[in-house]
Parts: sequence; C-alpha cells; structure tokens
Amino acid sequence: MGHTGRVTSPAPLPSRLIGAADRIPVALALLRGPGHGRVSLPVRLAWSGVTEFDVSDPRERLTLYCLLLDCGQRDDIIRYVNPGLLRRDWPRIRRLTARRLIALWERRLPELSAS
Repeated sequence: MGHTGRVTSPAPLPSRLIGAADRIPVALALLRGPGHGRVSLPVRLAWSGVTEFDVSDPRERLTLYCLLLDCGQRDDIIRYVNPGLLRRDWPRIRRLTARRLIALWERRLPELSAS
C-alpha cells in the first residue's frame, strides 16, 4: 500500500532554540545570581569579547540576561541571573529576545508574564 498524502511537520526550531526549554530552571526561586556587583562569564558564553558585566548597571545587566537566556545552560542561568532583577527587567527582555524563546520561558515560569 502506498501513501499518497504528504506528511507535514511543524517548522523546525532554529538551532539555538533546540533544547531551550530544558535549559530553563523550573522555578524562579532556584536563581542565585547576584543583585549587584560584577559578573565574569566564561569564554564559552561571552565569546564575542565582553566577559564582565556590572549587574548594577541596567544596560549591562540587560545584555547579560539576554545573552544567558539565549546561550546559557541551566546551571549558568541559575548561577548568574537574579530572580528579582529578572522579573523587573522582563518587560524589556521580552522586546529584545526571540518571541519563541520568551514563550518557552513564560510557559515554564508563568509568573514572568505577570511582570
């Protein structure tokens, strides 16, 4: 018996989103990032040049958090992201990050979408 219809699959996720849901912590309470001071990222995360970020500076923190959401592993996110600052910055992060990635984060951590 032949199959005459074509099977269509959903569009594949961009490669950087593959496994993204698995990188998201299961609760904001797990995040242990600092509320102030400087963070130095390993080169595997900050390969574009800047490796140090001042968490107290909103612009540097926004760059840091967007980088971590996009490229960080779960342990990186837990280590470097502060839950209170993430909630405060979430409206700006939403505008700067891929919608599909934001949707994954808000599905896992619905309290972010209320920020």
